[in-house]
Amino acid sequence: MLRNSLLQLSKSERVRDVIEKAPVSRSVVRRFVAGATTDEGVAAAAELDATGRCTTIDYLGEDTLDAEQAKHTKDAYVTILGALRERGLTEGGRAEVSLKLSALGQALPGDGDKIALEYAREICTLAQESGTTVTLDMEDHTTTDRTLEALRELRQDFPFVGAVLQAYLHRTEADCRDLATAGSRVRLCKGAYKEPESVAFQSGAEVDKSYVRCLKILMQGEGYPMIASHDPRLVEIAGALAAQSGRAPGSFEYQMLYGIRPEEQKRIADRGDTMRVYVPYGEQWYGYLMRRMAEKPANVAFFLRGLATKG
Repeated sequence: MLRNSLLQLSKSERVRDVIEKAPVSRSVVRRFVAGATTDEGVAAAAELDATGRCTTIDYLGEDTLDAEQAKHTKDAYVTILGALRERGLTEGGRAEVSLKLSALGQALPGDGDKIALEYAREICTLAQESGTTVTLDMEDHTTTDRTLEALRELRQDFPFVGAVLQAYLHRTEADCRDLATAGSRVRLCKGAYKEPESVAFQSGAEVDKSYVRCLKILMQGEGYPMIASHDPRLVEIAGALAAQSGRAPGSFEYQMLYGIRPEEQKRIADRGDTMRVYVPYGEQWYGYLMRRMAEKPANVAFFLRGLATKG
């Protein structure tokens, strides 16, 4: 119930205005968000790189209905890719970027899909020149088919572009079979949006079972699985499935969110497996933060304490 309430609040303009205008210290938000500026995003990537962890950078924003904002988001990715390249962080794909097509204008009336695809192409071109990769984030289920269509279009010219699949959707096993092919990169996560029972599993146990089924398909396929989970049990299962499938380190990777289980992130990297940290930055942190709290209700107490002590 709390999770559903938080996901509902993530869409509330009124609550967002109150929270964003509250005098919350940067230390509260920065548990999950690297900062607001390009320099802060690059600094976080460099710090993680120094400890052997790779990164995927997300410029926060979604559901863009303003053409200028969509262009601004594209420009922000171009800027940070250039900055990462100058620091030598993109070499070998150590620092890549994650894109939400809705932030690039997918929902704009008329040519939204075309605009988002053109902006994604520009970002992919720069990523290719910089020696790194791009992953298309998945959003709510109403955009899944359009995101996968954009993926197919982009991979014709940029075969390194990765996809995200969400285990809580009923369709995801089939999508995993379609994408478990040579050269394909797939990040498997549980899913963080509020979805109806008609399209998504509702209980945690059902989602976990689906995650394992999907992971088996990806590990047995010819692609590059990316295990996005903080659940110790699922991380252990992933390692076992990789061993059963004869996968060597470097043929798959683990992914975790910035600020969550950092010691475990370092432990996985230190043992020789690829660990990639999802690093969000930017001013539009509200929706992202609410979904993080919904994933783990204990995070609510952390945030509320910050409001009480720093407000």
